[in-house]
Amino acid sequence: MVFIYDSSFEGFLSAVFMAYEYKCKQPKIVKREKFLGDFFEEVEEVITSEEKSKRVWLKVKEKCGSRGSQQIYWAFLSELNEIENTLFLYIQHALSSTKNITKDYANPAVLKVAQTVKQVGREKHRMDAFVRFRKTKDDIYFATVEPDFNVLPLNIKHFKNRYADQKWCIYDLKRNYGIFYDLEKVEIIQLDLPTSILETSTDFFTTEEIQFQHLWKNYFDSTNIKSRKNTKLHQQHVPKRYWKYLSEKYL
Repeated sequence: MVFIYDSSFEGFLSAVFMAYEYKCKQPKIVKREKFLGDFFEEVEEVITSEEKSKRVWLKVKEKCGSRGSQQIYWAFLSELNEIENTLFLYIQHALSSTKNITKDYANPAVLKVAQTVKQVGREKHRMDAFVRFRKTKDDIYFATVEPDFNVLPLNIKHFKNRYADQKWCIYDLKRNYGIFYDLEKVEIIQLDLPTSILETSTDFFTTEEIQFQHLWKNYFDSTNIKSRKNTKLHQQHVPKRYWKYLSEKYL
């Protein structure tokens, strides 16, 4: 049986609830936008339910503890192909076991989740390190990113603590949503951004910010002497896909 859900974590948990409700031991849980149709399987449309998702989550936390429940959430944010089915097997194993299964790496689902969580964790820490803000004309520090995984929810705490006295927004261009801090709380937002947002432009950013970017690039160029250049080491610490988001690479 195929369960089609709305891509949200609550929707996924609602799909898990429905799979148990239907006594389906090997369901296929698929995001609505990825479902291509299946003539050989019965298809159920999942209605996201706060009550059902909460019931599943409380049971998961009871059986897996804080470590296991965090692993489930982080792995879900990976958006890897068929990660929902791996997570269902993980949850199924946890609910049927009398022991905590978070380190039961002999189980394929547990091993896959653990490996995925490591990947997501690395991406989360890279975002913490490599996000570079630019000051907009309305005094908001703005940054754009395109992480491999959907890690923005995991970056909130770091940036809220580090920049508590500034308004800031980090926008995921790949997934078309961002996190915005207004000095009090962090909100999830969606914007209609122009395609030129990655460019250094006086349309969006302050003159002082653009001047600083020129100074920073000049410094980067002057210190990046060929004889001292170690591109392999640089890419190891600052992967090339992040370069366009660093100030010294804009110009």
